Amino acid sequence: MWLTVLLTAWATASTAQDESQTAPLQPEEASGYAEKSGWAARHFAVAAAHPLATDAGYLILKAGGSAIDAAVAVQMVLGLVEPQSSGIGGGSFMLHHDGHITEAFDGRETAPAAANGNLFLSANGKPMSFFDGVVGGRAVGVPGTVRMLEDAHRLHGKLPWAALFTPAIQLAEQGFKVSPRLHALLVNDRYLKKDPIAAAYFYDAAGQPWPVGHLLKNPELASVFKRIAAEGSRALMTGDIAQAIVDKVRQHPTNPGQLALADLAGYQAIQRQPLCHDYRAAARDYRICGMPPPSSGAVTVGQMLGMLSHTPAAAMPLIDGLPDARWLHLYTETSRLAFADRDQYIADPDFVQPPAGSWMSLLEPRYLAERAKLVSPVRMTTATAGTPGTVKTSYAPMPEQPEHGTSHISIVDANGNALAMTSSIENAFGSRQMVKGFLLNNELTDFSFAPADAQGQPIANRVEPGKRPRSSMSPTLVFDSATGQLLMSGGSPGGALIIHYTAKLLYGTLNWAQDAQQAINLPNFGSLNGITLLEDHRFPAATLESLKRTGAQVREVPMTSGLQAIQKTPSGWFGGADPRREGVVRGD
Repeated sequence: MWLTVLLTAWATASTAQDESQTAPLQPEEASGYAEKSGWAARHFAVAAAHPLATDAGYLILKAGGSAIDAAVAVQMVLGLVEPQSSGIGGGSFMLHHDGHITEAFDGRETAPAAANGNLFLSANGKPMSFFDGVVGGRAVGVPGTVRMLEDAHRLHGKLPWAALFTPAIQLAEQGFKVSPRLHALLVNDRYLKKDPIAAAYFYDAAGQPWPVGHLLKNPELASVFKRIAAEGSRALMTGDIAQAIVDKVRQHPTNPGQLALADLAGYQAIQRQPLCHDYRAAARDYRICGMPPPSSGAVTVGQMLGMLSHTPAAAMPLIDGLPDARWLHLYTETSRLAFADRDQYIADPDFVQPPAGSWMSLLEPRYLAERAKLVSPVRMTTATAGTPGTVKTSYAPMPEQPEHGTSHISIVDANGNALAMTSSIENAFGSRQMVKGFLLNNELTDFSFAPADAQGQPIANRVEPGKRPRSSMSPTLVFDSATGQLLMSGGSPGGALIIHYTAKLLYGTLNWAQDAQQAINLPNFGSLNGITLLEDHRFPAATLESLKRTGAQVREVPMTSGLQAIQKTPSGWFGGADPRREGVVRGD
């Protein structure tokens, strides 16, 4: 019954969407920026990174589905229409709130049992270059998204699992229009054509990427979706599909990996305790919840917000709608301190002990107050990690390393269930290995390429068998401390800069009283414990000059966030989507 209803509804909605997309298509290159004013809803809302994915979630909610039901439908469509960012070949983190209890679902990829700390070392014993590790089978981890969603659906789903795949199956069979962002990324990618299967799917016979608006069909992925809909995650993790994944990884001609059938069959998603901390802003008390390690997002965002509270930043308003140089200096200094702790301590908690016996030691108010004392009017040199508690870690700090990819979903259903889910295949187009119509991740490059420092001291986030690589994904739920009421769901793609994008969303809404869309629209900024990064062409020259006078090295760069957020209002909900990407919000 549900399958018939959703097929009919989706056919109608897809036609309407095709018509509305003809003018104008949203710009998706790094410099693209399309103004958005936000979306209001009374009962439920869904925010996703592509209009067709948002539509899929909306139809599930409209049919009486739960937030988890909608997330399954949204993620399957995203893997089809936004294959560069996420999909069934990757992993995810998700926070879920049922009106009373908040849960954290860890669907992060794992390293194969045969992997070890030398995985990304060249023959000379030195770490290989980033893309030498990325492209091929070497960096492919065990995908976890489908199994995680299946576990969550078993607990919180309302509609049948199989019905949730209807939109993605129909789009894969009937085709979807190539978006400007997908086209632009295909134009610029240097590696995808090296895989014959990916080349035949994404490019024409002359080797040119399909143009914007081209109807792209993926019947092979439709068949995989049908199998997962009927058999559950075991269809992906065992049998012929799993064998095809393993063959693709192990038989790569120049850069094979070590993935085995037993790695896929034995994968388990983990239900963890969410990492929550208190935060006071504008005379109101909040409870902010995020993912615990192996995500570094909640800890690092919480540290930055906590340290800023012990500086003059808390009394600084926006100036002409922008953060000024004084505030940006304080923010980037605290972010250097937080990223130093991140690189020293955070890794898979099943392999690494937290400092002082608890990850909350990094968010302890007295510790953050002491760390904030290191902030001065002059830019510090590279920050070093602090020592929460009394026991000094035996790990070496991880060197800076690229992080990429991801997509974010925020959903609130009519019964008060809400979620924030961030999913990834890491680099754009992952490992550039396509099998059965979907791309495989390169998430193992989120591990440290070097297993130890020059003195032989091990790095916490080194490769180990069965380990989950550290992540910056930061799905976040915000609550009123006094009442426990959910106030916001949000998150972003963007590699290590996810942490800064999420912090900007929180600071804009909680400290500067902006609505979600206004906070998302703010220019991006941050530091990874090095240079000060500012979104290009978004800050006045005087701001750059003032920052340079503090000793900062300032670089203007594209900072293409993809923030999505849904915020509680007196009349219902208000959703925001990043003007830098093609996401939208829908609700009733």
